[in-house]
Amino acid sequence: MQDLFQGIPEIWVANLKMDIWRYGVFAVAAWLSLWIVLGRLLRHRKVRAETPPPRQLMLEFLFSIRSIAVFSTIGVGMVFLDRLGLYPLSVMAGAWGATWFVVSLLLMIVGQDAYIYWTHRAMHRLRLFRRFHVRHHRSNNPSPFTAYSFDLGEAVVMAGFVALWPLIVPTPWGVIPFFMMHQIFRNTLLHAGYELMPARADGRPAFDWFTTTVHHDLHHGMARWNFAPWFTWWDRWRGTEHPEYHARFAATVGRSAKAELMAPARYDVPG
Repeated sequence: MQDLFQGIPEIWVANLKMDIWRYGVFAVAAWLSLWIVLGRLLRHRKVRAETPPPRQLMLEFLFSIRSIAVFSTIGVGMVFLDRLGLYPLSVMAGAWGATWFVVSLLLMIVGQDAYIYWTHRAMHRLRLFRRFHVRHHRSNNPSPFTAYSFDLGEAVVMAGFVALWPLIVPTPWGVIPFFMMHQIFRNTLLHAGYELMPARADGRPAFDWFTTTVHHDLHHGMARWNFAPWFTWWDRWRGTEHPEYHARFAATVGRSAKAELMAPARYDVPG
């Protein structure tokens, strides 16, 4: 029993430091590079004319640190489960070589995309929205610091995927850090306020199966659309992609007449 609890405070602090470092590096780097250093050069790629006020950025940062504390706590829960022998698939998968390592990373990313689509869409039901998701949507005009600005319940739901996935899919432990790097990188870009995706000649995104900053920004502006995090598949399969998404993207990257600025967010229930 003593071994079960050995080093737990140190593990929690180490998890906290690592997650804060990842969040800080990507959020601060995106803010500095896109908003400060390259702001004038990329002004034609700015999704909205307005810039969020400093108070919003500070609140987003503080709520994100709170979310990271939740992530670290769930990480400690995973340590307990592992010490109890409840992650045999991860131990087994560790010996399956480099090919499975890459495949399992891709599977985890695709699996998270489906998980977030459905849990995110559920959190937009009015009763759940007020308890789980309203904090994130207080950032109607998001910034790179919005990435982890969650209510406590949403932070638990988001981190829960990392704890549940290795229970059902053989995933080497070494995959988790790469998975976390992917999700904070993509999450920061979705909220970055500048569209970096290249455009095709017809104005559509060059890689149209990936979500873009415009795609997710539309969700913050019009809350009943665009629930998917990394890929556009689920929104298109389920009819929840904003009907003006491609026109808005083309307008943002200068391939069509500039679209009208987005309306304020409506906290409504998806159809």
